[in-house]
Amino acid sequence: MEKIIHTADSRGHANHGWLDAHHTFSFAGYYDPQRMHFGVLRVLNDDRVAPGMGFGMHPHDNMEIITIVLEGQLKHKDNMGNEGVIRPGDVQVMSAGTGVVHSEFNPSKTETVNLLQIWVFPNKRNAAPRYDQKHFDTTHNALVNVVAPNEDEGALWINQDAWFSLGQLDAGKSLGYTSRKENNGSYIFVISGEIEVDGQLINQRDGLGLTNFDKATITAKKDARFLIMDVPQQ
Repeated sequence: MEKIIHTADSRGHANHGWLDAHHTFSFAGYYDPQRMHFGVLRVLNDDRVAPGMGFGMHPHDNMEIITIVLEGQLKHKDNMGNEGVIRPGDVQVMSAGTGVVHSEFNPSKTETVNLLQIWVFPNKRNAAPRYDQKHFDTTHNALVNVVAPNEDEGALWINQDAWFSLGQLDAGKSLGYTSRKENNGSYIFVISGEIEVDGQLINQRDGLGLTNFDKATITAKKDARFLIMDVPQQ
C-alpha cells in the first residue's frame, strides 16, 4: 500500500468575499505541479458561498462533475432544462460531455452553503450531456455507495469506472474497505471528525490517497464523516 496525504492547511485557498474556496488540487489561481490530480480525480473543491451569491451561467465540457452539499442549499439551473435545489444528503452528477452551461446559486438570504464540487475525467469524450440528482440516507458505521459506473447499484452513474461512498463512523468503530477495481486507487476525504486508515491518522478536511492496495481498515478516533473516491489511476 502506498499513501499520499494532503492536510487541510496545505490546500490552495482563495477568499473572494462571496466565495471562500479551498482546493485540494490545482485550480484557478492555485497551481502546484505536484498537486494536479489523483488518477482521474482532477478537482476537489471545498466551497463556501455567501447568502444570495453564486456562480452565473458558465460552460463545461468533457468532465464528470459531482456536487455534494454539506450545509445549506444550492440552486442549480442548466441549458438542458434542469432546475432544482440541492440540500444536505443530496448528491448531484452532471456529465458535461459535448457541453453544458449551468449556474449555481445560494438561494438563502441568511445561511452560507458549504459544498464539495468534484471533477472526474470521463472514460469517453463527447458523450451526451446529462444531469441527475438523488437523496441518500447515511447509516451509522457503514458506507453508502452514491456514485458508480452504472445504474444497477442504486447509485448515480457517471462515465467512468469510479465509485464514491459516503461513510459515517462513531468514535471507536471500524470498517473495512476493499478496492473496487484493479488499478484503481482510493482518495479519502474527511468531512468531519478524525479517522485512522491502516495506521495513518487524518483529520477534518484532510485527504489521503491510497494506491497499490486491496483492502484497508478505517477506524474513527472521533465521530467522523468521510467520502471515499475510488478512481482509475490511468
